[in-house]
Amino acid sequence: MADLFLNQAKQYSSSRPRYPDQLFEFIASKTPSHDLVWDVGTGSGQAAAALAKIYKNVIATDTSPKQLEFAPKVPNIRYQCTSPKLSIAELEENIAAESTVDLVTIAQALHWFDFPTFYQQVKWALKKPNGVIAAWCYTLPEINPSFDAVFQRFYKVDTDPYWEPERKLVDNKYETIDFPFEPVDGVDHTGPFQFKAETVMDLEGFFTYISSWSSYQTAKEKGVELLNENVVKDFTSAWNEDGISKKVVTSPIHLRIGKVGNLH
Repeated sequence: MADLFLNQAKQYSSSRPRYPDQLFEFIASKTPSHDLVWDVGTGSGQAAAALAKIYKNVIATDTSPKQLEFAPKVPNIRYQCTSPKLSIAELEENIAAESTVDLVTIAQALHWFDFPTFYQQVKWALKKPNGVIAAWCYTLPEINPSFDAVFQRFYKVDTDPYWEPERKLVDNKYETIDFPFEPVDGVDHTGPFQFKAETVMDLEGFFTYISSWSSYQTAKEKGVELLNENVVKDFTSAWNEDGISKKVVTSPIHLRIGKVGNLH
């Protein structure tokens, strides 16, 4: 999937929601130690940069070198471009030794992974029994009822043919995703737990956000411009209805979190 974003890596890094501090504080409160994080599918490093403020070291991996080019350079983050099919041997050589990772995070990427293979790697890497895996996604941004109605119609009708099937896991808020881990201390289930990301954006920024979608790139490769003249006109009219050019865009975040437990 990373290749679909090659031409949009810069837009991706500039337009995606900034995750709230509360999300990382909640996750960090569930890991007994704060030595090492493996941030998988790091993209442009948004989650990695936030985690680096809490944990001593972050190893942030992605299959797209273009995405990693736009990741923030922070002293305690090591970025690593990895193969989509990472073996345990490669994991040990390039990322971490067995049972040494406090936390594995996956921000808006888990739905693309091969679950059985990836979960085997996570269980191998995490400290036993309290190493934590935290995976989250965000669903459609919300602005105001008038604009949201136009946006929802665009998403459900215009873009639907160009999304991969895995997108449905995001639409379902990760509720249906396979997640074979134990609840972390203090809660009785693995989620999803709800958070919100807020970004101030103008309409041009919102169009940049849409153009960073994989569905937009897929449509473009097939000769279809999703942000065509009529769509732009409808969006512009709805956006300008209240006379405010910059708006607060709220992205609902859905977190699945669990600990590895004692493997038998």
